[in-house]
Amino acid sequence: MSGPLAETSGGPLAGLRVLELGSLIAGPFCGKTLADFGAEVVKIEPPGEGDPLRKWRRMRNGVSLWWHVQSRNKRSVTCDLRRPEGQEIVRRLARENPKLVLVRISGYGQSGPYRSRPGFAAIAEGMAGFRHVTGFPDRPPVRPNLSIGDTIASLHGVIGALMALHAGKGQVVDVALYEAMFNCMESLLPEYDAGGFVRERSGSTLPGIAPSNLYPCRDGAYVLIAGNADSLYRRLMSAIGREDLRDDPALARNDGRAAQMEHIDAAIASWTQERDLVEILDLMEKAEVPAGRIYSAADIAADPHFAARGMIQEVIAGDGEPLKVPGIVPKLSATPGAIRSPAPKLGEHTDQVLKELGYSSKAIQELRQSKII
Repeated sequence: MSGPLAETSGGPLAGLRVLELGSLIAGPFCGKTLADFGAEVVKIEPPGEGDPLRKWRRMRNGVSLWWHVQSRNKRSVTCDLRRPEGQEIVRRLARENPKLVLVRISGYGQSGPYRSRPGFAAIAEGMAGFRHVTGFPDRPPVRPNLSIGDTIASLHGVIGALMALHAGKGQVVDVALYEAMFNCMESLLPEYDAGGFVRERSGSTLPGIAPSNLYPCRDGAYVLIAGNADSLYRRLMSAIGREDLRDDPALARNDGRAAQMEHIDAAIASWTQERDLVEILDLMEKAEVPAGRIYSAADIAADPHFAARGMIQEVIAGDGEPLKVPGIVPKLSATPGAIRSPAPKLGEHTDQVLKELGYSSKAIQELRQSKII
């Protein structure tokens, strides 16, 4: 990562060049986030098949739908990094910048006894303690239907890159997948150290914080209600007609409520089971108590708040068809991010980028004939 080099249009990171040498999820998500805010991201892919993500999960016209999210705002250059000529291309792109920042995302980091082990996010989630606490207590640990460990690690990579750029010194940002997940495990370790307490799976509840749970509705739906702040708890109990629980001094603070969590949850569930989801949400909104339903992809696509916040964007994919994709996060008031270009076809910008580096048309042709690009 270096800059400024190529001119880019808009965004707080305009003028910053990022060379994306990773594949699949963690590194490319890091690149996507930087690209969304104006960085010029040159994605290096192996000739032939390119990034394996191009063929992951559901596809349309032979290209992963995920690809159109992960690789927007990037330029694709094919380059065989196993050969000296391909390595030279990357060196010229980096231009030996003394302020170069290298972000390395790996399973276990660049030091320590596990540094040479192969690692994927699924393994890191287990090592960090995340899988141990995910699921219901009477069942095996489960995984979320997402590559959450990769995404969390990549966001740490973005933070590290921006801090290093702010420091103005060339350095390595060393992100380990398991450490990124461990960083999100709250009080898991001190709870064990202070008293030998091992946090376990708890299903839809959050032990020690009450009330905050998933409750059944009369129409077969489920509602999420979070009344765990003291004032919220009082408003919630008033809304469900349980003034006895509202006014009980033993339940005035969270520690007291946590000790009687099952009793409180049973009272709330008894109330929700007699009402449909829409009625519950309306009553909770009037009582100013946080509540919501479980959204599916269809719910997200139809929700007016997602649309109003610009979180449902439409791009023209490489096959010429429109495609809805997630919008930009976070929102910056003065220098917002934007989707400036769709995900590239494999090697779409190879010739363009090499010419910017000073390669002649003849040299580019020779590199292509040698299958370097």
